[in-house]
Amino acid sequence: MVILTSILTTGALTLTACGSRDDSGDGDSGDTTLTIGVDAPLSGENSTTGLGIQYGVQIAVDDANKNNLVPGVKFKVKALDDKAQPATGQSNATALVGDDNVVGTVGPLNSGVAQSMQQVFASANMVEISPSNTNPTLTLGKDWQTNKQRPYKTYFRTATTDELQGTFAAEYAYNDLKKKKAFVVDDKQTYGAGLASIFNEQFKGLGGTIAGTDHVNTGDKDFASLVTKIKTSGADLLYYGGQYDESALITKQLKDAGVKIPLFGGDGMYATTYIETAGTASEGDLVTSVGVPVDTLAGAKAFVAEYKAKGYKGDYGAYGGYSYDAATAIIKAVGAVKEANDGKLPDTNDLRAKVVDAVQKSDFEGITGKVSFDEYGDTGNKQLTVYQVVKGAWKAVHTGTAGS
Repeated sequence: MVILTSILTTGALTLTACGSRDDSGDGDSGDTTLTIGVDAPLSGENSTTGLGIQYGVQIAVDDANKNNLVPGVKFKVKALDDKAQPATGQSNATALVGDDNVVGTVGPLNSGVAQSMQQVFASANMVEISPSNTNPTLTLGKDWQTNKQRPYKTYFRTATTDELQGTFAAEYAYNDLKKKKAFVVDDKQTYGAGLASIFNEQFKGLGGTIAGTDHVNTGDKDFASLVTKIKTSGADLLYYGGQYDESALITKQLKDAGVKIPLFGGDGMYATTYIETAGTASEGDLVTSVGVPVDTLAGAKAFVAEYKAKGYKGDYGAYGGYSYDAATAIIKAVGAVKEANDGKLPDTNDLRAKVVDAVQKSDFEGITGKVSFDEYGDTGNKQLTVYQVVKGAWKAVHTGTAGS
């Protein structure tokens, strides 16, 4: 996807101190308030996982403020809804870099939206950390398979890439599920098409057969034609690259037509909404998702308890923990910059640029595991998990790394 438009720069940002005085305390507390931006689909398609991102960041900010993680600095959240639309995401990015108090952003959810936002943040020297983007081109460049080159030093992610996720899924399908003939479908979007392509190649490389391929459009509801193609292909597995909105309907219509094969997809399907929409037809379906189940991580127990106690909407299971760690990386970077600057915050532009450099050096134990980034901005945490619908709920059935 071509990255959109030319970008608003931040040359006009000339505050002598980044942030504003916190007037919510007793008189002049001396605290500076900085904002962590969030961009995600908070309504409409993908909002279940988008809200999980927003509230993951909110809990990280609340914890940082409560624990005085950066002395003299308080943080707040500014969450913008991109509705899973690249153009909206780009507008949100422009709004965030235009806000003098915003020091970094967590998001977006969708890789296609990220492509429209990266240059905006790069032009402003503002850090952007996605907890969920998995398309390899975002960190490795368009020729990532032959010539890896990082496009933007301001972009990072706490999710591993489709290069690993697609391979991990293909290995599990062929070696563990013993599937030999897969039909591959994608939603034509950056994330879905990329993931499906990698699964396709890896599955064939393992000795599997591709029974057929097809594409759907986001927003489609009737998949009768696709179901017929899959049924006549003799496939023993349907692999889908895309989100839960369409895949839940596909698996339901497939099973209703008597095609009792599992639908296997990526982390874009890993949401309770998939099961709620597909109902009993989802039983036995599978997904891969980044990391290990957050509910099993000792370091994430307090996070999960707080999310539930506050009654936050959305689903924290897919990316909530990775959003928490992304926000914490930004907050810790602010602390490192302040400490290196004799306990003072630099001007807005200087602070943003220095935070980017500090995030690159991240090395701490987050609630999802160790948080660090390689020379491309990719996470050092390469673990993945296969989940399967068992008795109406996602159950982890296999955790590891691609090639292991």
